[in-house]
Amino acid sequence: MIDFDPTRPKWQQIAETLRARIADGTLPPQSLVSEVQLEAEFGVARGTVRKAIAALRDDGLLVTTPGMGSFVTATED
Repeated sequence: MIDFDPTRPKWQQIAETLRARIADGTLPPQSLVSEVQLEAEFGVARGTVRKAIAALRDDGLLVTTPGMGSFVTATED
């Protein structure tokens, strides 16, 4: 669990945390990003996690496949 900044939306802070994990390799390409696990880890509602995932999907960092989940996209190094 992280200490949330009360002046900013939680979904943005979760998205930043996930963005950092993708950048440092903690979440390598093709890794599953589980809504259930994130919900438990951050102690937030599923809708909050979904907003964070949607933001990362919009940035091209995640791809979501219906029925399978969200996965980290391959990096272009």
